[in-house]
Amino acid sequence: MYAIIDIETTGGKPIKSNITEIAIIIHDGEKVIDKFTTLLNPQCHIPYFITNLTGISNDMVHDAPKFHEVAKQIVEITKDCVFVAHNVNFDYSFVKAAFKNLGYDYNRKTLCTVKLSRKTFPGLASYSLGNLCKHFEIQNKAQHRAMGDAEATIQVFEKILLANPDLLSSENIKSEIKKNIIPIELDESIFNKIEDNITGVYYFHNTKGEVLYIGKSINIKKRILQHFAVSAKGNRRSLALKNEISDITYENTGNELIALLLESAEIKKLKPKYNLAQKKTKQIPFYCLYSETDKDGYLVIKIDKIREDTESIFMADSLAEVKDFLHNLIDKNQLCLSKCDLHKTGGACFNHQIEKCKGACCGIEPAESYNLRVQKVLLRYSFQNKSFFLIDKGRNVYEKSIVCIENGIYKGFGYVDSEFQLGIEEMKDCIKKYNHNRDIQLIIKRFDNKKVQKIPFTSVKEEIFYKEL
Repeated sequence: MYAIIDIETTGGKPIKSNITEIAIIIHDGEKVIDKFTTLLNPQCHIPYFITNLTGISNDMVHDAPKFHEVAKQIVEITKDCVFVAHNVNFDYSFVKAAFKNLGYDYNRKTLCTVKLSRKTFPGLASYSLGNLCKHFEIQNKAQHRAMGDAEATIQVFEKILLANPDLLSSENIKSEIKKNIIPIELDESIFNKIEDNITGVYYFHNTKGEVLYIGKSINIKKRILQHFAVSAKGNRRSLALKNEISDITYENTGNELIALLLESAEIKKLKPKYNLAQKKTKQIPFYCLYSETDKDGYLVIKIDKIREDTESIFMADSLAEVKDFLHNLIDKNQLCLSKCDLHKTGGACFNHQIEKCKGACCGIEPAESYNLRVQKVLLRYSFQNKSFFLIDKGRNVYEKSIVCIENGIYKGFGYVDSEFQLGIEEMKDCIKKYNHNRDIQLIIKRFDNKKVQKIPFTSVKEEIFYKEL
């Protein structure tokens, strides 16, 4: 059974707009067996341009039922039916959102007559409902009204069935339903050309070629399908993204570390509107923690603005966040408030008075024993080797990837032939330069000494045989 559905709304996004009219036509694959239609009170103002387009005014819906008053009837009439619509993502997202507002999870399998038309009747200039009606000489006496468009969609649906007699076989219908998770604007061949089991960075583009979203994955094709499947289930932001995607590009990075580094850099550079987490550029974190030795030989931790030539222990965008982190270090390691830039009046610090500091502030604890605890902190939160390469597999069996850290600062990444023998400067020449920032530092620390081969500059000497790694 198939429920051909059309709705009219107060706007284009279900997160901001509501349904003003719905029409449902039940089709058994051969003929129409039931119909339902009603205006709906959207419980919000209908904009003038919407009224001008649909003819549905605020006065017309004033006494119409609200969605919750017909919700049960919609559930019952569409039970065990495939939800069919022209650009089904639009209609389905609104209906699903309306039910979600009532606390009900409305789920139906979906079919899109736009996609079916493209497949069945290739070569048309446009697959809009209006253009298809013109092409097939279908009369729609109530264009932009729910029942008028639903009846026109039924005629398009029947012409598709006539041209594809086997379309509604169980095998074909399952295949078409599965394909329907592909975005409406995306040519399926673009998705099919994506290689399997590729690790890297992928880009979603709109019809203008603009980048909408950047992501990374150890299996790009699988991750992209997850994007589409989530949006089909009614995640509003994901659905909005899905409806805009008309092209996908990707870059094979060979491994997860390079994918993370490239993704972070590209998001900061391009600022896609659907990337939120790293959209804010953090090239210069405002406050950092640094270590140095004071005149008495104690290792002290200082709060300061970023120093481009010095590795920080911790970075944050606010002084409060840095102080919170520092207080946590002090409590866990019995550090001195005076030696951590938090007690500046001289004499014993407050922690010494409550026996949480061993007296570095007043010379009771020798610098040697105090410094041992500080060094453990530095070892944990600093790069253990100030200058090193991280080496991992490349994009194919003939190359390796290299990430360069010099004086604690990320310099960039590149690729080298696994058979070449290179020294430090030659390895540096293979690096494409990228900026160091807080996000990058966290990524590097996550992989440092865990998942990839680490080689300090001091171990490179004259040459490295990558084929032996």
